[in-house]
Amino acid sequence: MLTDVAFAVAAGAFLGIIGPNGSGKTTLLKVMNGLLRPQAGAVRLNGRPLAGMRRREVARVMAVVPQDAALLFTFTVEEMVLMGRSPHLGRFGFEGMGDFRIARAAMDRTGVLALAHRPYDTLSGGEKQRVLIARALAQEPRILLLDEPTAYLDIRHQAGIFDLMKDLNRRQGLTVVAVTHDINLAALYSDEVLLLADGRVFGAGPPEAVVTAENIRGAYGIGVLVDSHPATGLPRVTPAGYAGGGGPDPAP
Repeated sequence: MLTDVAFAVAAGAFLGIIGPNGSGKTTLLKVMNGLLRPQAGAVRLNGRPLAGMRRREVARVMAVVPQDAALLFTFTVEEMVLMGRSPHLGRFGFEGMGDFRIARAAMDRTGVLALAHRPYDTLSGGEKQRVLIARALAQEPRILLLDEPTAYLDIRHQAGIFDLMKDLNRRQGLTVVAVTHDINLAALYSDEVLLLADGRVFGAGPPEAVVTAENIRGAYGIGVLVDSHPATGLPRVTPAGYAGGGGPDPAP
């Protein structure tokens, strides 16, 4: 449950959402996308109440990358990615050559073009995640919401996905909101960080202001060392036990 959560995401921003398990991160994304309606307050998209917008209209602006996709039928990777074109299809819903070109470009950018004819349900967890990102990119959104987009990926693909998101953010002005358990990834790539704890905003602002030892201890109940990364100057988190601090502090 979320309580008294209020914030704004500027057009073209890259927002990282962090917080411990059960803090409300996924719920917040669902509220932002209109899948859940708040009991009080309102969500606005480009100044308009989200509740008053049709789902197709929202989908032309905002795409979501979930943690996983449960399917009743078997689809190929290409068919999965082409689903991202649905909000843009005409009355009869048939894809044209332009839709196939956009889908293939999205698959190429996420490294799954070679898997185009593979059944989605035969892929590894990491491959599935990259297909879901390709589907969202094929939607050609102005806002991209990602729920743990690198959860099943190795370190190379983690960096690759965040590099891709940052490149789209900088070059095309894509607004990115990414939920991640990796505090260091959030600090490295985000312009702003939103820290949730117990369904409330525990901290919000630039990574340097939010990713502090005090905030991480308060939200996660663990002692950490926060120093500056030598290459970027951005905050870097190390659990206290690995930093010579004698192990994590007990939760308060």
